[in-house]
Amino acid sequence: MDADNGFEEFYRTTRHRVVTVLYALGGDLTEAQDAAQEAYVRAWQRWTRISGYEDPEAWVRTVGHRLLINRWRKVRNGLTAHRRHGPAPDVGPPSENTVALVTALRRLPAEQRHAIVLHHLCDLSIAEIAVQTDTPAGTVKARLARGRKALATLLDITLPEEVSHA
Repeated sequence: MDADNGFEEFYRTTRHRVVTVLYALGGDLTEAQDAAQEAYVRAWQRWTRISGYEDPEAWVRTVGHRLLINRWRKVRNGLTAHRRHGPAPDVGPPSENTVALVTALRRLPAEQRHAIVLHHLCDLSIAEIAVQTDTPAGTVKARLARGRKALATLLDITLPEEVSHA
């Protein structure tokens, strides 16, 4: 036998049939191809065991069909949730202030931006930021102070004295 112990030949001789069966069961060719591909990946990972089965193709078809069923369940559950809760409310465009803030944040060095976002948007303390970023608390404080100062300049804002030195 070749180096793959027959899997390549198995795949080549059965793939069309498996996809056809899954297509007939599910009614969607793309979904059938995706499920078949995933089933063959799983078969390949277990090929030493599955190759000894009386009908390895049946195993692949069964796994592929189960994958299709799981996808149908996800779609059905999503539709049920949509019917129950309705569509998500329309969200308007971001305000000019939001656009300006995001643009300014993008211009900050990554470390300063990270510290500002964690502190002001996630409400994390300096100690919590230090733990999450594996950075000394003094460095976090410095990044916050420099980041706030840079943001104020970029946004043309005058900071109160206690904020700029925090």
